[in-house]
Amino acid sequence: MSMTPTPTVYVRLRSRIRIQRGRGVKLGDVAHLLTSPEEQEGRLLELELLRPGPEDGNLILIDILQIIPQIRIALPGVTVELIGSGHTLVEVIAGTGKASISLFILVWLLLFFGSALTIMNFHADVNMQEVQIRIVEMITGRRDEHPYLFQVAYSIGIGFGMAVFFNHLFKKKWNEEPTPLEVEMFLYQQNVDKYVVIEETERMHEEERREMNADERS
Repeated sequence: MSMTPTPTVYVRLRSRIRIQRGRGVKLGDVAHLLTSPEEQEGRLLELELLRPGPEDGNLILIDILQIIPQIRIALPGVTVELIGSGHTLVEVIAGTGKASISLFILVWLLLFFGSALTIMNFHADVNMQEVQIRIVEMITGRRDEHPYLFQVAYSIGIGFGMAVFFNHLFKKKWNEEPTPLEVEMFLYQQNVDKYVVIEETERMHEEERREMNADERS
């Protein structure tokens, strides 16, 4: 007598996703699935977990404990196996999510002039002009109060050195290694996500305790 194997769903949650406001969050948005038998995978991917409202804010934590009951409602008797992290952070965005051209130009101008002033102030603090005059005098044997040729070459070298250091020239990357800025942004995003997860988990536990207390009083 053959026995029917217990259906199993393997779930690996994404760490963070972005969705448009007003759109429902489906299981396929937050997780990679592997089902046995495979016929049920498409059905589970379309399973809607929640539909964020204005009261939910722009960051929502979805925990595996919220997902398992809904999977078992869709597939009674299923076994759910979690692979990796047990939560996904959902960022709800309004509009298209694309930055406006005017905002991009404003930020670009701020960064450009801010960086230029920083470099000039540093050069003024260390008296770079006198250093360059002295270098040119050592090379040529005569003193030039305005070594423009050397200064132009030095300025080009600064720009080239920054392009090499940040591994970027416009949209072109020299190699596949992440830039120092990308690494710092990744670490910053990880720390922000950890903080939000802890805060949201505490808030969910607090709401559960309040509901339990309300039930006990009633």
